[in-house]
Formats: sequence, C-alpha cells, structure tokens
Amino acid sequence: MSVCCGVECVLLLGCSRWAWKRCTHVGSDDSETWPSATHDEFEPVPRLCRLILAVYETDLRNPQCPPDGGYGLNPDWVLKHADYEQTLGRSPPYLIYADHDRKEIVMAIRGLNLVKDSDYKLLLDNRLGMQMFDGGYVHHGLLKSAVWLLNEESETLKRVWEETGREYQLILAGHSLGSGVASLMTVLLVNHRDRLGGIPRNKIRCYALAPARCMSLNLAVKYADVIHSIVLQDDFLPRTGTPLEDIFKSIFCLPCLIFLVCLRDTFIPEGRKLKDPRRLYAPGRMYHIVERKFCRCGRFPPEVRTAIPVDGRFEHIVLSCNATSDHGIIWIQKESEKALEIMRENKSETITVPPKIQKLERLQTIEKEHKAALQKAASLDIPRAGEPIEIEIEETETEAAEADNADRAKAKPELSSRGTNWDELVEKLFQRSESGKLILNKESNTPQIQ
Repeated sequence: MSVCCGVECVLLLGCSRWAWKRCTHVGSDDSETWPSATHDEFEPVPRLCRLILAVYETDLRNPQCPPDGGYGLNPDWVLKHADYEQTLGRSPPYLIYADHDRKEIVMAIRGLNLVKDSDYKLLLDNRLGMQMFDGGYVHHGLLKSAVWLLNEESETLKRVWEETGREYQLILAGHSLGSGVASLMTVLLVNHRDRLGGIPRNKIRCYALAPARCMSLNLAVKYADVIHSIVLQDDFLPRTGTPLEDIFKSIFCLPCLIFLVCLRDTFIPEGRKLKDPRRLYAPGRMYHIVERKFCRCGRFPPEVRTAIPVDGRFEHIVLSCNATSDHGIIWIQKESEKALEIMRENKSETITVPPKIQKLERLQTIEKEHKAALQKAASLDIPRAGEPIEIEIEETETEAAEADNADRAKAKPELSSRGTNWDELVEKLFQRSESGKLILNKESNTPQIQ
C-alpha cells in the first residue's frame, strides 16, 4: 500500500512540475537572451506587411479594406498582381512591385487561404524526409511552388533589375504559406544568381512573416544572411515541429493539436531533435516581436529581439490564447509599426556616433553572428544530409511534364517569359536510380556548413 502511495505521489509531482513549466512558459522566454534589433535592419518589415496585405485586394486603385495609412504603394509601379486564376493553384497569389523611391523590386506573396483547396494541396504535398535539396531537407510542395514561380517570373525580375540600372535590391516577402515559398525561392536565386543577370548576393533579401518550417536546420543557418524570419510573440507555426501537413489537417481543432504537441515534445530531448536531419525549421535570422509578459494583462510597448539561434530555435509550443491571433498578418503589421516607431525614438535620443559608422558596425556584428552560428552548428555535429538517399516522388517525369505543359498552355501571364527553366536547375542536383527515384548528386551540390 505504501509503495502504491509513493508511486502516486511521484507521478503527481511529475505531472504538477510538467504542468507548471508548460503553463508558465511564455513566448518571450524563447528570445530572453537575444540582443535588440536596430532600426535600420527592421525598417522594411512594416511596409512589406502592407505590400502583402495589398495582394488580398482585387483593385489597388479602389481598395476595399486598406490598413490605417493605406498600402503605401503607387499603383502605377505595380508590375503584376496575380490572383488564383492566374497562378492555377501552383502558388499563392502574389504581387510584383518596383519601388523606385527606395530602389527595390519586391515580390510579395500572400498567406494560406482557408477556403482554397490548392493551398492545402501545396501543404499536404510533403512527408518527413521526402525532399532533399542543397545538402539538407526542404518542404516538397513549397519547393515545387517556388520553382513554378521562378519559371513564371524570373525573366521579369531579371529584365526589371537590368532596366533599373542593376542597382535595385530584390526583396521576396511572404506570410505563412507564402513565407515558405519566398524562402525557397531565395535559396534557388542565391545559388543561381547568373540566371538573374548576375545580381550580387547582398542585393537579395527575403522576409518571412509568421514563417513556415520549410527547411532543415543546416539550411536555416546557412542562409541566415539573406533570409529574415519575423515572429510575433506566441505565434504557433514557427514553434510547431509537427509537419505542416499535419497542422493544417487539424486546423479546426488547433487547440487540441497544440496541447498534444506540447505533451509529446516534453519527452523528446533537445539533442535528439537537433540530430534529426529531416526535421524542418523556420528559416534564417529570427526577429522576435515581444509585447506581452508573464502574469501581466494587456499589451506592452513591443520590442524586437534578433539572433541566429541554432539550439533553442522556437522549439517549445506556447499554451496561449494568442497563439493563433499572433499568426495574423494584420497584427504583425500593427505591432511591427509600433516597434519601429519606438526604435526611431530611441535612435534619435541616443545618437552618439555618425549613422554611417553605426550602420557599418552593425553589419560587421551581423556577419560575426552568422559565422558564429555556422561554427556552433558544426560543433553540435548537426547532420547535413550529405549521404545519397532515395526520394520517392508522386508524379512520374512524364506526368509532371504533361501537367506543366497544360498549365502553361492555359495561362500566358503578362510580363512573363520562359528564358530559364528552373525545374532543370533543380534536377541538376539529383540523378535517377534504376528504379526511377531521385538521388542527391553530391558532385553538383552547393557548399555546405564547414
């Protein structure tokens, strides 16, 4: 009897400890040790949020639901505004905008549409470890969408960049589902800059808002100099290690899923997660907007923290009533603007050195942080998926070609060209086995983390 009572007490204490740790874990804990972001590096985020919101409009000259202050764009500078009919379900709707004031060419991609089957198909087109790419793993459906978009618009981007004097920045921005597509487009562009007129790497930037977990840890760290992920407080998506396809299968019972994921992750050691090369993560450098504190009511003035984490990369789900609302692009836009305004005020109050020197010092710090993250990833022996592994694909080569030709025959988007076939560039990273499956070709692989 006493033994049973002892076991019950131990079990009760263990459950109580687990419940206390989980219930007291708040979103701000994930970035508690991170330094604050600067005004200059965070400045593009609010206006990119507005551009992504503009994708939802059908007529930008007569907007129906603009945010306070409008979308901040000139309709005459919009090069293309593609809806679902034009994308044929191969990618989310997007907008290409030439910002001549800031010398930027922006492609903004909207997030998941809960009533569109095509968006779900992109998410569900994946299995754990299904798609190897560039020495790591990526989300199969999102990679296919990124390749399709580049086949459609790479010549447009190249032409506009060359016509504007080869001086403009190329910025890819996306929210939720679109963030994964934009991130993988960036990886492709960075590795094939010659296909875009030889654009320098430092002129390519990606901003993933409420980022989807779309690439393995080694790739997430490797491309942290060009991909920036923005997370608002308790957002569930960057923290959920569960594959995207499982999350959105359970979208209508998301609180139940979050609780079960939380319970499961309790018994998985951090080291074991890092050792799994197939596990996907939010990409690039992380920017965490923090606006709530433990046991405090209401929202506080937001602050932005940034780092390139290797371990502790938003690994713990937050049991919060704001886990889903913090995923919304509208809230990200509002809170990022508040945070930027606070940064601007603090910057004007604390200027002690010339702005150019400040910017140079920050760029040097960012470069050092990236190198340190790469070294830490190597020291932790994070697998780099370097061994040839067979990958099953659902479509045969003939079926894929027929489907692609049919889609191209249906749609002739304006300003598009087929000068570069990005499917062929991706195929060069692989070879086919006797069974017809794809195997990573190590000789053509891009450099990995050293």
